[in-house]
Formats: sequence, structure tokens, C-alpha cells
Amino acid sequence: MALKKSELYSSLWSSCDELRGGMDASQYKDYVLSLLFIKYVSDKYSGVPYAPIKIPAGSDFKAMVALKGATDIGDQINKHIIAPLAAANEQLNQADFPDFNDSTKLGDGKEKVEKLTNLIAIFENRALDFSKNRAEGDDILGDAYEYLMRHFATESGKSKGQFYTPAEVSRIMAQIIGIGQAQTSTDTTVYDPTCGSGSLLLKVGDEARAKVSLYGQEKDSATSGLARMNMILHDYPTAQIAPPGNTLTDPKFKHGDTIKQFDFVVANPPFSDKRWSTGLDPLHDPHARFKGFGIPPAKQGDYAYLLHNVRSLKSTGSSACILPHGVLFRGNAEADIRRALVRKGYIKGIIGLPANLFYGTGIPACIVVVDKKDAQARKGIFMIDASQGFMKEGPKNRLRSQDIHKIVDAFNKALDLPGYSRTVPYSEIEKNNYNLNLPRYIDSQKTEDRQDIEGHLRGGIPQADIDALQPYWEVCPGLKSTLFSEVRPGYLDLAVEKAAIKTTIFEHSEFSDFVAKMAAQFDAWRDENSEALKALTPGSNPKNVIFNLSEGLLAHYTGKPLIDKYDVYQHLMDYWAETMQDDVYAIALDGWKAETSRIIEKDKKGKEKDKGWTCDLIPKSYIVARYFAKEQAEIDELHAKLEATNAAIAELDEEHSGEDGLLAEGRNDKDKVAAALLKARRKALAGELDAGFFKRYDKLEKQGGAEEDIKAEFLEAIPDFQEVFVIDDMLKLLDEGGALGRAIKTAEAELDAAAYAKYPELTEAEIKTLVVDDKWMARINADIHGEIDGVSQSLTQRVRVLAERYETPMPKLASRVTDLEGKVADHLTAMGFAW
Repeated sequence: MALKKSELYSSLWSSCDELRGGMDASQYKDYVLSLLFIKYVSDKYSGVPYAPIKIPAGSDFKAMVALKGATDIGDQINKHIIAPLAAANEQLNQADFPDFNDSTKLGDGKEKVEKLTNLIAIFENRALDFSKNRAEGDDILGDAYEYLMRHFATESGKSKGQFYTPAEVSRIMAQIIGIGQAQTSTDTTVYDPTCGSGSLLLKVGDEARAKVSLYGQEKDSATSGLARMNMILHDYPTAQIAPPGNTLTDPKFKHGDTIKQFDFVVANPPFSDKRWSTGLDPLHDPHARFKGFGIPPAKQGDYAYLLHNVRSLKSTGSSACILPHGVLFRGNAEADIRRALVRKGYIKGIIGLPANLFYGTGIPACIVVVDKKDAQARKGIFMIDASQGFMKEGPKNRLRSQDIHKIVDAFNKALDLPGYSRTVPYSEIEKNNYNLNLPRYIDSQKTEDRQDIEGHLRGGIPQADIDALQPYWEVCPGLKSTLFSEVRPGYLDLAVEKAAIKTTIFEHSEFSDFVAKMAAQFDAWRDENSEALKALTPGSNPKNVIFNLSEGLLAHYTGKPLIDKYDVYQHLMDYWAETMQDDVYAIALDGWKAETSRIIEKDKKGKEKDKGWTCDLIPKSYIVARYFAKEQAEIDELHAKLEATNAAIAELDEEHSGEDGLLAEGRNDKDKVAAALLKARRKALAGELDAGFFKRYDKLEKQGGAEEDIKAEFLEAIPDFQEVFVIDDMLKLLDEGGALGRAIKTAEAELDAAAYAKYPELTEAEIKTLVVDDKWMARINADIHGEIDGVSQSLTQRVRVLAERYETPMPKLASRVTDLEGKVADHLTAMGFAW
């Protein structure tokens, strides 16, 4: 049975992080990712003739496993694993790998041996078999690599997070530079001059329709090595990652003395690099990158990198570069460069991103899109202010799937969305002296909720506030007259009680029709896609599955009233990340198999304990709901009875609690009522109270219990008999609760066994119904239906706010204050105080 991708990633991270000890994450990542790389190429290419990566005999992961526990394990890895591997492949250098014999990082003697031995053991996990890594294009290894890189970037601290561009930002850049629409081949070139670990470069490559040629340069030698490995891990073994070097002072990709030009260029350079010109004479730049634009400030290198990108572009090329917002409005030399870029028509678009997205800084950044192809015909710059769309994740912000899709849609379709995006003509930019600061052109702030003076003075909700809810009235035109009535021209009153606002909205015929239409809307999408999902087979591409499913859902809800299609889309993407991708991945590997597995846990002594069973694809609850609903209902009824009994026990206990309470003698040292103590107390009372009465009472109890009038007779004769009555009532409840608990345990065990036995009997058709209809579609339906509930809640909340804001006019408030002042004065006078 396939291990869940999410579980694989998290277990890799937790295991690696546990072994890290005191080593900085930025260093430890080199060991972990190098081991991941060696494991991958060993599984993928060992013994494979003409493989793009040659694995010398005795230099694979199995040979590394054989070194576990060896006193010289680090030295052996360096000499007999890494050195031969690097020598056999021109894409690799031994310097790309960390020193596995470095005592300053790994410790000496036994500490080093144990650390490396345990680290190797992590990658012996049977689920990490990369010989069949791809489920028709779904790259579990590449995704695991991205997962680890993101976590290492988070852990590495402020100064060491530059080696990784968040995958969400990389996806945006890959989709807006036009490579997905271009006719690509291996002759198509993509370049990243500050490629870090290569994640951004790979995202662009994946966006292309056909395999392209990737080029990258990185000045940090360790990170450059990671990039080379990353290319191989993602099936780009021929990608050219240049030897380490500073792109500005020593660009590696050249035609003779001229910088090589590419079809596409992407970059996430270091923000505001203060040492960008070290080793370079900008006035005499041999590559003429600043000619016609101007020289960037000595202490501000952002435009140096951007102009390098411009120079590296073919005349038909397109580029996207991540830069701090300051490049849009800073003055002096940068203002001159900005003006020149705008006048040449090179800047196609600017996308403002949320703050705190990147690991090296918390400042907001933007993506500057440069496109030479249509520069002469361009009439303006397309701008997007996407600063408000994100989610919090730990200490950082992160773009959601809906944020990415909205940005890409708006940019590629040049959509004019109020408060979000529009094409700004050059004439308007020129009036602003070529300042490109986004707030000058796009007002992304929420509209201020204005207070109406007349409404406060005379009462009544302003008509303008009601008209602002026009999208609701377009769907439910009659609802407005049901909720409001006019009190005078331009002002209305609430026509229903405040407590009835939600009910009035939800039960209104027009709103009910809207809910029904939205339900039918989902049903149509479900019917259209369920059969396609049931047609999944081993080898299906999970990434294609979610792409087709999500794009179809987005298109299906486009133009629908009161519902944001991107919110609907996000529900699907959240569920995909949470559950569905693991299910589809399992189906892509193993087919429609609902296999159970035992849950084995180890105690502190390492002893294994069987904690029951589970099935990831079809959890027990779905089997029970479809095949054992009657049995579950009976158990639910038992639980309800037990809950009522426990409530009665608690009530009786509370009534007779305390040191002098009638149940005091039946409490244990934890102040809990105990049946054994109650029985002992009752026996003692039998010896203390009248024997004749007790015999008569016990006889009545055996016959079905004493009636209230008989109990009254007992109490009149012997008041202390009240304690007997209370003890017996409690004992009956405890017995009843115990019996119910045993019945529940027996019924649940029987149901558990029946459900467990049902799995082998399931046909493939039944499995598909359970997974697609009962699990996936039911959950997606519930989530999307929550958006409909949100519509009524939003309208209810707004109507309530407006009603409460203007329900008491100022004269009435003033009169109330006067009345209260009079009452206070009267009270003070009555008490003998002058006011």
C-alpha cells in the first residue's frame, strides 16, 4: 500500500530535524538533500545502460548503507561514494557535496558515526523507492525536495533564506512570462542569473509545453551544487548550471565577449544588494548592460540585476524579476533608469505581492515583467495590486491557490478589476513623473463605511447604504421590500424584528430559489466529473487530475451571482492538499484498492501494540454510513441514553454534594461517587435504622420500587431514610450507566468487526462509489455549500449593523439622557445630597 505523500514528507522532515542537533539548518540541509539525491539516482539509474547519470559500481546508496556503523564512515562516503559519482558525471563536482567527514559539523568519533548512520537509515524507508518515482508525471521526489527546501529555508533564519524562492511565487512567474503559450522545444532557452537552488528555473521549465533548455548561475558554491542536484532530481539532467560565480561581475554564459541572450529570463536576486558593484567598473561595463539606461546607485543593486536581465533577453524575449517595491518609486539614478525602461516600452506589467512572503526579508516585493517583443506597440503598463490576498502560515505569509490563479488570470487576460488590476496608459504614468508606485494607480483599500449625519439625527437607514447591497437585490429583488420600509424620501426602517433578520432572508422564496439554483449548479458539476474520476486508472497523472478538475470548477462558477469563483476554487484546492491528492496518488499507484492495515504503535520500551486498524482510501465511517447505518443508529441511541443517564447522575451528585450531603459517605479520595462505597453505606444504614422498615422497603424495591406516597410514609416515620432513597437512586443510575456502557462497547466491537470484514467484499464499483460520491464529492459539496450560507450571513450581518446604527436618533438619545439625569438627581436629593 502506498505511503501518503504528505506523511512521507513530514516524516522525512521530522526525522531529519531530530538528527540535526546543534547544526544550523542552512548547513544540515546540504547533508540531507545530498543523501536524498544519492538515493534517487541510485534507485533510478543503477544498472541502467546509457542513463543520463552514471552510477559507478560500489558507489550507490546500497554501498552507503553497508558503511553504517563503520568508524571511518565519513571518510569512506567521501572517497568511495561521492568522488567516483562526481568523476563519472560531468554535470557534477565533488564540491557540490558537503564534506561527510567534517568533524566541526558532524562531531568526532562515535557522535559522527551515529549521526551519519542514523541519517542513512532514514532513507532506507521502503516507501522511498524512486525506481518507479513518477506516477505518470507526478514527481514524488521533486515534491519531497521542494518540501524539505521550504522547511530548511524557514529554519535557516533571515540571512540564509535566499536559496529558495517560494513555490507559489515561482508558479506565478512561470505562468505570466508566456512560456506556456509558446511553441517550445529544446532550442527554447530559459535563464536564471541568480538561480539559488533552481526551484524557480524548474517551475518555468515545467510550465512549457515541451522540454526546454535550462541555464542558471549562482554565486554560492553549496547552493549551486544543490541546483545541479535539483535539475537531475526533476529530470533535467542536461540543464546547465554554471560553476559558482557572481553574475554581475562574472557572467558565465557568453558568446565570445558578449552576454548570451535567452528566450525567457526569470530571477529572484538579493534585495537591494549593497555590494553589487564589487569587482566591477559600472562606467566601463564590458557587457554594456547600463548603456542607454544609466548606472544604478552604488548601494542599491536592484536595477543592476534587472538591467542584466534586460541585456540577457533576445529581442523577442520575456522576463520576470522579483524586486523590492522601492524600485517603483525611488528617485535620482533609479528614477532615470525607470523612465528609460518605460519609454522604451520594455515593462509589460508590475504585480505587487503581499508583505512577508520571502524567507530573507519581511518587506513587500513586486514582480516586474519585461517583454521586448511588443515594446514598440505597447501603450501602457498592466498593474496588479495583489497585496491583500494571502494566508498566514507560521511566521510568514503564503499565497493561496486562489491568489495565484487570480493574479495569473488578471495578468494573462489583462482584466480590469476595480481595486485590483488595470492597464495604466503611458500618459497617466508620465503625469506622475514615471513613478510606478501601485497605490497611485490602484486603490486596493476597502471602501470606508461612512456615517450618515441625518440618519443619526432623525433616524432611518440611508438609501445609499441599502443601494450598496445591490448584488443581493439583483438576485432577490423582492427581499428588499420585505426587509425595509420607507420612512421618508432617502431613508428606510427595518420592517422586521432584528432577531428575525436571518430567518426572513433564509426563508424568503427568492433566496430559497437562489440556494436551490446553486445546489443544482454543484450537482451539474458533480455529475459531469464523477464519472471521469471513477475512470482513473493506475498510472494516471494526479497533477493533471486536479488541474482539469479545478479549472472546470472555476469555469463552472464564473459569472454566478453572489459567489466568488476563486473562493469556490480554493475549497477544492484545500481539500486536494488535505486528503484528495493522497487518495488520487494511491489510486495512480495501486488502482482502486481499499486495503486495511493494522495500526501498530511502540511504547517507550520499543514494544509494539496493536491499536486497531485503518484504511486511508475509505475510512471506516464511510463503510458504516453506507452499509451499517441501522447498527450505527442503534449505537447512537445508546450513546444518547448514556448521556442522559450521566446527566442525571451529575444532577443528583450536585444536589447532594458537600461534606454534609447525603452522598458524602459514598465518595472516594478523589471526591467521586463510588458504587462500592454507596453499597457499604447502605448496609451500614440497614443496621442503624429500623429493621422492619428496611425489610418492607427492600421487598417493595424488588417488586418494582416504592411509590412516592409510601416513601413519604417512611420519611415521616424515619427522616433518615432519605439517605437510603438517594443512595438507591444513585446506585440505579450507576447500574444503568454501566449497563449502557457495556452495551455500547459490545455493539461498537460488533460493528467494528462487521465493517472490517466488509472491505474484502467490496467490488471495484462499490469502492469507486464510496470514494468519489460518498467521500470526495460529499465533502466538496459541503464546503461549497458553506459559501451559500456565508451569503445569507453576510447580508444578515450588514442589515443588522445598519439597523442598530440608526435605530435610535439623536433627539431620542438626548431625551433618554435627560430622563436619566433627572432620576439620578432625584435619588441624590432623597439621600440628602444637593446636585
